[in-house]
Order: sequence, then structure tokens, then C-alpha cells
Amino acid sequence: MNLKSIFRILLILALLSFISLTVLYLLGYTQAASILVVCFFLFLLSGIHGSEILKGFSFTLWVIAAAAISMVFPHYITNIGGFNTEVTIVPLIQLIMFGMGTTTSIKDFVGVLKMPKGVIVGIILQFSIMPMVAVIITYVFHFPPEIAAGIILIGCAPSGVSSNILTFLAKGNLPLSITMTSFATLLSPLITPLLMKLLADQLIPVNVGEMMFSIMKMLFLPIVAGIIFNRIFGDRSKWLNSAMPMIAMTANVIIIAVIVAAGRDSLLNIGFLLIIAAIIHNGMGYTLGYLGGRLLRLNKTDSRTIAIEVGLHNGGMSAGIASELGKAATMGLYPAIFGTWMDISGSFLANWWRKNAVSDDEPQEEAIIVQDLEDTKPHSPT
Repeated sequence: MNLKSIFRILLILALLSFISLTVLYLLGYTQAASILVVCFFLFLLSGIHGSEILKGFSFTLWVIAAAAISMVFPHYITNIGGFNTEVTIVPLIQLIMFGMGTTTSIKDFVGVLKMPKGVIVGIILQFSIMPMVAVIITYVFHFPPEIAAGIILIGCAPSGVSSNILTFLAKGNLPLSITMTSFATLLSPLITPLLMKLLADQLIPVNVGEMMFSIMKMLFLPIVAGIIFNRIFGDRSKWLNSAMPMIAMTANVIIIAVIVAAGRDSLLNIGFLLIIAAIIHNGMGYTLGYLGGRLLRLNKTDSRTIAIEVGLHNGGMSAGIASELGKAATMGLYPAIFGTWMDISGSFLANWWRKNAVSDDEPQEEAIIVQDLEDTKPHSPT
């Protein structure tokens, strides 16, 4: 039996497990169905390597698996041998940001001087569209204050480096994406707390100084440390660059699992509405980001890039802030859901745009030359 046949058998077992758990759940045998949930994802995540289509969604499937298993067995996730796993959220985010820094150099930030219009337009759209849509969603759905604050927090967060990965897959303007992500991240210690104070202070007390320090600690300092590490060790750190993508993806999956497990009770009550809110929020980010770029006379490729940057925000950072405030199970719940959904929708959007790549746009004069992907590959899908 060859390897391809084994993968096919695993996918068949995954399908049978899914059918069985659905039947058992409908018949009321929830405990048996719960065990089959684990079996389903074990078979699926093992079998996808035999399918070129499914393999491209492997990270997304890992995220879904983490969220589903956390809903079924929350106590095994939130407490391991008496250890409260919520305390791992911030260190894991710092690890992800350090990894981003190790593939970043000063010349990446100089990119704003070479493509100022695209970066400026993108940053303005990112920090205006998503906060505005977030506030509207909280008023329409009438979420509890701490849940609503989490929605606004995602809207006020910068884009995550997952936008770089998806821009590359979508054949967008990768240098523009990397530059936007870098500048948005550097600006976030100032902009995010101020926007939260303006838009969410009526929901939860917002201490601008404390939030600035929290974001600096989670994002800015680890990135700077990564840049310094890269500067000192250079080519000698290639082994780290190779390992960091897998480390960062694993860290991101753990963060989502911990937050979903911690907020399981809230999810059971309003989870469906939060999913609908995330779909609307993310979709409006893509749509308005693209239209905003086109209205401001950017070409289609750059407008697609900005749409991805606007639609995808740093769920990990938002979850970390919620954890620092002791509100991971409430305020941190929407960032986990939004982060999961944006990985799903972003994967499909990137593949769609890749198949319908723009051919009639010439690159803008200010665009910088795309470097080898291995030199600019981001580390995390957060």
C-alpha cells in the first residue's frame, strides 16, 4: 500500500467519524460524539497531506480543530496539572513577534519612502474602517459590554503578519503589505489605546498608559529584539528562520485553543452571533478596503493588498491585551473567533485572487522590487 492510499483511507475515516459523531449527537449521546470529534480531526489533519487542495488549508484546519476540541474538552485545555494555561498567551505572542523581527531589517521600514501613497492610504483605511464597523456591530447586536469591547479592540488593532502570507498567495504587492504591517504594528502602541479610549471607554475602563505599555511589551520590544538578533547573527540564524514559521503557527493555535476553552460558556450563549459579527466585520474590511484603494486611485493589485491588510487584524495582540486585563474569557473571545474566521476567509480570498490575478495593471512607480520570499517570509498567521 502506497502513501497516497494511506492518506485516502485517513480521509475516508475522517468522513465516517464526522457522520458518526453527527448521528450520535442528534441521538443525544454527547459523550461518545465528543470522543469522535477528536478522532475526526486526527484523521483529517493526517489525511490532508495527500490532497493538494486540502493541504493548502492545513493551518486553517488546525485552527478549527483547536477551537472545536477546546469547546468539547475545555477543562483539559485551561488547566494542565494545576497550571493555568492563560498565563502562556502573552509569552506566546512575544515569541511570534520576535520571529517577525528576525526576518525584518531597517530597509523594510524605508519602504514607506518608496511607496508613500499606498502605505499612507492603507494605514488610514485600516485604522478608520475597522473601528467604525466594530462600533456599528456592537450597537446592532447589543452585545454585553466586555464582549463589545473585544469587538472594538479587534477593530483598533493593527494588521497581523498573516496578511503578508495571504498577499503573497493572492499575488498582491508583497512589499506594500510588509511595509503596512510593520508600520501599523509600530504605530499601534499609540493609536490602539487612543482609539479604545475614544470608542470603548463607556464599555470598560480604558487606561491609555497601561494599554500602551502592554502593547509595547507584547509587540514592539520583541520585534526590536528580533531585528537586533537578525542584525547580529545574520546568516548564522537561518536555522531559526526555518523553524519559526512552524513555531509561530503552533503558538497561534495554542492561543486560540486557550481562549476558546476559557470562554466556552459565553460561546455557548452568544457564539453564533459572534460568528455572524466576525463574518460581517471581516467582509466589510475586505470590501471597503478595496473600494477605498480604488477610489483613491490605487491600481487593482495595490487595492487588493490593502483590502487584505484592512480585513485581517492582529487577533493575537487583542487576545493578549484581554488576558492582561483579566478578561480573556469575555473580551478575548471575539478576537479568537475573528482570528479563526479571518484565516478561513482569507485563505479562500487569496486563492480566488491568485486564480484571477490582475494582468492589466502595471506596477506603480513607487513600488519597490519584491525580494526573494525566503528573505521576507512572515512567521505567523496571527
